[in-house]
Amino acid sequence: MVMVSAMASELNSLTGANGIHEDTVSVSPERGAKLKDEQPLLKSDPPAASPTAESIEELERKYAPYVRRDAYGTMGRGEIPATEKVMLGIAAVTLVPIRLVLGMLILVIYYLICRICTLFSAPHEEDGQEDYAHMGGWRREVVVRCGRFCSRAMLFTFGFYWIKETHRSIGNEDGCRDQADESERPGAVVSNHISYVDILYHMSSSFPSFVAKRSVAKLPLVGLISKCLGCVYVQRESKSSDFKGVSGVVTERIQEAHENKLCPMMLLFPEGTTTNGDYLLPFKSGAFLAKVPVLPVILRYPFCRFSPSWDSISGVRHVFLLLCQFVNHIEVIWLPVYYPSEQEKEDPKLYANNVRKLMATEGNLTLSDIGLAEKRIYHAVLNGNSLPRALHQKDD
Repeated sequence: MVMVSAMASELNSLTGANGIHEDTVSVSPERGAKLKDEQPLLKSDPPAASPTAESIEELERKYAPYVRRDAYGTMGRGEIPATEKVMLGIAAVTLVPIRLVLGMLILVIYYLICRICTLFSAPHEEDGQEDYAHMGGWRREVVVRCGRFCSRAMLFTFGFYWIKETHRSIGNEDGCRDQADESERPGAVVSNHISYVDILYHMSSSFPSFVAKRSVAKLPLVGLISKCLGCVYVQRESKSSDFKGVSGVVTERIQEAHENKLCPMMLLFPEGTTTNGDYLLPFKSGAFLAKVPVLPVILRYPFCRFSPSWDSISGVRHVFLLLCQFVNHIEVIWLPVYYPSEQEKEDPKLYANNVRKLMATEGNLTLSDIGLAEKRIYHAVLNGNSLPRALHQKDD
């Protein structure tokens, strides 16, 4: 269930499907997002002078993939008209409490289902990873079916009543060349990354596994659910190489999913962080090291007032404004399975770049050459932090 690991990991300074370092598998928003609006997104020196209007315009041109362009303005703190304030007030005392209660109820119900299905069943353990994704029979069937249903119920609760899905056929062009066996199963779902809602959608559609911070496994309710999802856990604090590493584990899981239809596919966000949905950042090659087919998926969030994209807005503010919207929208484009050529199999960076170009073309997305480091600088400047300090954080 997406919301499970997404909300808990991304809103509690956890990386629900967060990116791993360069040349490893990248999945989700920048690490360590702060919960409180009062806290800057980056720790830094005492605040400097606020950016001027001219500098803000320059920043928006330079860091366009992270710029919010909805009714709430930069970081969701812009001036809003009186009518919007009235609507927010009404939603805050009606929609938000109802949605929070329903969301928690769905979470608890799914946890109980997972608890029942895992009774007297030992988890699969390998290289320090523990999960129930390898569980078979009726138990796995119940976990998957109920997980997909609960994920869709959670989306409905948050106002995503309708989801427009398009399955696109490309033909024998760049994305489908040298296909020896088109019946081969993809080992991973490769998606652009806009919000923690992305994970919730993917759980409702294909129920894949993803990468999460190791702390998620110890959280109440969420911990067991993440194990049923088959999450691959990241120990960010540890620099040791006692095990084969997350990249190696994920690569093996992708290959396993490719060879065995009973194993869940991996969900990977190769950009390594979220954007405003109009751009596609460079792909890290970790998602393509397994040399197996991948399934590209493009997500869009059309909006009128509030953009569901998590680009330059705090977690708490984002969740609150999202829950205040009476209706939210998702548009999804499913591309055909991408079968790598022999040259792409030997060159993961080429494989990643070709998939990225295909997704940009089919999704009408603009290619950008900036990444998470630039996003941190942009956030630091917006928060009034000194640029030298932000530049220092770039290499953290």
